[in-house]
Amino acid sequence: MSLLEEGQIQIHTENIFPIIKKAVYSDHEIFLRELVSNGVDAINKRRMASIAGDCIEGEEGKIQIKIDRELNTLTISDNGIGMSANEVKKYINQVAFSSAEEFLEKYKQDNDGIIGHFGLGFYSSFMVAKNVELITKSAINKSNAVKWTCDGSPKFTIQETEREEIGTDVILYLMEEELEYIEPTRIKNLITKYCDFMPIEVLLEGETVNKRNPAWRKNPKELKDQDYIDLYKYLYPFQGEPLLWVHLNTDYPYSLQGILYFPKITGRADWEKGEIKLYCNQVFVSDSIKEVVPRYLLPLRGVIDSPDIPLNVSRSALQTDRKVRSIGNFVAKKVADKLKEVFKNNPNFYSEIWDSLAPFVKIGAMEDDKFADQVEEIIVFSTTATNSKETNTDPTIISYKENNFTSINSYLNRLKLDSKKRILYCTDELSQATALNLWKSQGAEILKAETVVDTQFIPWLENRHEEITFQRVDAELDDSLKDEQVDITDKDGDTKSDILRKLLIESLNNEKITIQIQTLKGDDAPPAMILLPEQMRRINDIGALMDQKLPGLPDYHVLVVNLRHPLVKGIIKLKSGALLVGTGEESPSTALAKELAKHLYDMARLGIGGLEPNEIAGFQTKTADLMSQLMEKIL
Repeated sequence: MSLLEEGQIQIHTENIFPIIKKAVYSDHEIFLRELVSNGVDAINKRRMASIAGDCIEGEEGKIQIKIDRELNTLTISDNGIGMSANEVKKYINQVAFSSAEEFLEKYKQDNDGIIGHFGLGFYSSFMVAKNVELITKSAINKSNAVKWTCDGSPKFTIQETEREEIGTDVILYLMEEELEYIEPTRIKNLITKYCDFMPIEVLLEGETVNKRNPAWRKNPKELKDQDYIDLYKYLYPFQGEPLLWVHLNTDYPYSLQGILYFPKITGRADWEKGEIKLYCNQVFVSDSIKEVVPRYLLPLRGVIDSPDIPLNVSRSALQTDRKVRSIGNFVAKKVADKLKEVFKNNPNFYSEIWDSLAPFVKIGAMEDDKFADQVEEIIVFSTTATNSKETNTDPTIISYKENNFTSINSYLNRLKLDSKKRILYCTDELSQATALNLWKSQGAEILKAETVVDTQFIPWLENRHEEITFQRVDAELDDSLKDEQVDITDKDGDTKSDILRKLLIESLNNEKITIQIQTLKGDDAPPAMILLPEQMRRINDIGALMDQKLPGLPDYHVLVVNLRHPLVKGIIKLKSGALLVGTGEESPSTALAKELAKHLYDMARLGIGGLEPNEIAGFQTKTADLMSQLMEKIL
């Protein structure tokens, strides 16, 4: 073989290889992705050149990977367009890195790192190889085969060699510390990770490894539901089936394909990292795509494949890129369009999966005004309103099993014309059961909110629509729940309300408790209940959320006592009938009335989960003691 040339690679610094190893790629395994990608590019170039009549048409393109354990080599071969000696000099030697030192300086302080650099693909070989040989034969002009060698320094050699087939071999002589890459299982896993959906067949020791032809590159009309489900299960094994999916496809003003899935959320979703996989021309790039899609869509799963997402910039630069922001807006709009389509065409299914959709939709609306405009009419809440399937009395109430759902607009439309636009809601049907049942008994419709997301979402809705207010069922009572009864005055000029209020003030001895004496409608109305004023309770809930704990009973709250209830009537009678005793002394009836008044308050606290665990045992003991005292009076 005759030596054609000997010289130095044309770069302006001799530190190019350390830059590649330390600054450009964080994972050494990326070299395989880069070399296989180069092979795919070469195959595509040969196909296009042959169509134009500029070169010999070859067999079906393929990438072959071979392992030699004796020589510790890994060979990546393609039957693409190949290179002539002049092309090797141009594309391999004359590396355009005049600013290599500036490049390293710019990014070495960037904590976000760099996503990827396809332009440096071939030189990633030196992350794992102490010596690299490139044997190539061009499909154009019947060029002779050439061999390029380099030992990781700027020195290289090019000489003529023998290669029967057109294409390129890249032979890596692996370093001792990189011998994991001669293990077939390791290489197979890397092909599956990075090259699984490449359009060209990739073989390892003669066996096809990659799947090729991904669903997101196909026309949606060609795909069945099972095709989408199969891809999801392949990408995310052991995760069950997705709820629904969105097929993305656009060519202008950028090229982008993909499929995004709504998963069944069974635990806490990852709103920071995300699980959407980023591809570039079917080559896997990253499984963290938080710079591309809006944060509220990060828990979605699936694939976004675009050659127009810049990969040779830092993550911080990616976040401010105009094209990337446009892609994020496009994805958000397509997601909103899909949700509106499901809501319109299959409202029962929409309500079935709403619990999993709600976090995406509500957080997205709060963070993105454009998204809010698109989805506002399909935001629903579970409601206490009912709808008969037989009579279909109100088609705006969507039913799924035992749950009914409604939008805010539909709820407002059902209010009486003279009613203020107040929306009643509850966040916990168990702890708010007393107030909830009281409102329901008078025919009020109650929305069921989520305690975590809606802590922020409800104030956001009020701010967006100043004409409406939200009131939790245990915030206050209006006149529709109260009976107007004459409160008779006794011989001392005191009404029953006065007697009861004085008794409660003396018994509870707590200025932070506001006491209201009311006559509540309904035979099932409770003897007493605690109300939490809306704004004060919201401040308490936000404070608890910031401290990452469950909200407790605020110090300032309202105790409503129901004059209609027999227990309350008995306490008043007990207090009114107490015998006078000596100065400074208290009659047994008054003492018992006070204890019952305290117990009445504790019962109200218990109803909303306001008793501490250590107080519950005392409550049970006190109940037994009071019952005993009352039995003594009766018997």
